[in-house]
Amino acid sequence: MYGTPALPPDFVSLPYANPDAPKGGSIALGNSGGFDSLNPFIRKGTVPWQLRFLTHESLMGRSWDEPFTLYGLLAESVEVPDDRSWVEFTLREEARFSDGTPVTVDDVIFSYELLGTEGHPRYLGLAQQIESITQTGPRSLRIAFNTDNRELALLAGMRPILSRAQWEGRDFTNAELADVPLGTGPYVVSDYEAGRFVQLSRNPDYWGADLPFRRGTFNFDEIRLDFYGDTSVLFEAFKGGQLSALREFNAEKWQTQYDFPAVERGEVVKSELPHEQPSGITGFVMNTRKPPFDDWRLREAMIQAFNFEYINDTLTGGAQPRITSYFSNSRLAMHPGPADAAVTALLEPYAEDLPPGTLEGYELPVTDGSLRNRRGIRAALKLLDEAGWHPEDGVMRNASGAPLQFTVLLEQSNTEALAIADLYLGALKRLGVDARVETTDSAQFTERETAFDFDMTYMRRAVSLSPGNEQRFYWGSEAAEQPGSRNLMGVASPAVDGMIDAMLSARSEEEFNTAVRALDRVLTAGRYVIPFWQYTDGRIAHIREMKYPDYLPIYGDGPEYMPQVWWYEPS
Repeated sequence: MYGTPALPPDFVSLPYANPDAPKGGSIALGNSGGFDSLNPFIRKGTVPWQLRFLTHESLMGRSWDEPFTLYGLLAESVEVPDDRSWVEFTLREEARFSDGTPVTVDDVIFSYELLGTEGHPRYLGLAQQIESITQTGPRSLRIAFNTDNRELALLAGMRPILSRAQWEGRDFTNAELADVPLGTGPYVVSDYEAGRFVQLSRNPDYWGADLPFRRGTFNFDEIRLDFYGDTSVLFEAFKGGQLSALREFNAEKWQTQYDFPAVERGEVVKSELPHEQPSGITGFVMNTRKPPFDDWRLREAMIQAFNFEYINDTLTGGAQPRITSYFSNSRLAMHPGPADAAVTALLEPYAEDLPPGTLEGYELPVTDGSLRNRRGIRAALKLLDEAGWHPEDGVMRNASGAPLQFTVLLEQSNTEALAIADLYLGALKRLGVDARVETTDSAQFTERETAFDFDMTYMRRAVSLSPGNEQRFYWGSEAAEQPGSRNLMGVASPAVDGMIDAMLSARSEEEFNTAVRALDRVLTAGRYVIPFWQYTDGRIAHIREMKYPDYLPIYGDGPEYMPQVWWYEPS
């Protein structure tokens, strides 16, 4: 995106991969909930989240040690003009799908058109910004854009490539469970049982095994994904030796509950992996499409009533810092206090539409850590009064006498969110607010989330050091009413749209960082989410046979790290 890639043209492997890692071994990983689809590219169904990282590939691939940098994968070369109004890719002659058929220009064009019209909504944003796709040679194609957006050349290299022969003339959007999309990736689905497990086997004829970009990666012969009713059952399965590795997000649990016999015997190893990536946003998101959360004062009241310090101490021992903005823990985060001159210049044209505190500075409340949270409750009462809600006989009511009530929709397997909600609802009850938890299974939760059928729900949205077009899908106005989008809060803000535009048209890293910090201010001051704690370190407990390189990428652990660059070494 800016400057030049860190790796030279003749690099041996990615810096965080071991080019000499042995192949072999089998591992089992666990998910909570279930699945009813093996097609990660459509809106319908619940899919094992790991699938698209293991079975499919794109024209280019990311290095997780560099923001905004791609290297050739299915494409052997890429060409762009200075204005990035188009990008041209040349395919590798050896690129193959898992059934041995070659990847052709036809497959690429078909994939972009199919995903752009019938695929998951996350693919629609790029499709709308493509002017044309044309074949320019036996193995090359050019994609021209209709928008001044410098990231599009990178995004165009990141779309999964599907087989035209498999899907032409078939109903892609309503694919059955057995209709597993053919991919070019190192793994194939070799077995499954609906809702219970998926078996992935490394393709012995994988076409890209000798590419420097792939050297030392995807080393396990078998990866089994097992599904459990909730995270508590999953943890017990790991303790019992049924799973090979488990990511732990609760610092107190990491310190107090990982002392079971297998750890004491050295059969299970606890690894901590620091990173430099932004916090993203994790918390209870409020649906602003309808009352009562269409009023920022009421949203701020809900934030004031959330006794973070007490809840954090109760559930994590106070070990994990709070998320303070959408990009906290990174250089992209907004600076505290009033906006600087560059950020102010970007935001001033939208001054009338900005949430209170955007330019002046907005900070989350800090409680004294006691159960009562008197200061927070007083602040919440004042805000509710300003918004037209008044207590009558212990019930908060508006001018027409209607009670203030809403439902917190949660997945029944999300035990952490349920524990947080239990503590939070006690405070809301003292306010006279009738808030209740509604739990569903994973399939119903996904369906409700897709249709924005909730008042408040749990949201976890990761962001990277190279945010771009996906930000439109997360919080852009067009995505606010697009079923299946990630804009769960329903924010439709000219200022948010303008800051995303500024990010995408930035010509320097300095301009880009300024635009992201301005976006961070608008989103944070919008009070759309009640933030929880951030995860500044990755924590993975794993069998001692699972090894990983000493060098850690700046992004630390993630879907492209474990299990991709780990390997199996028999005891």
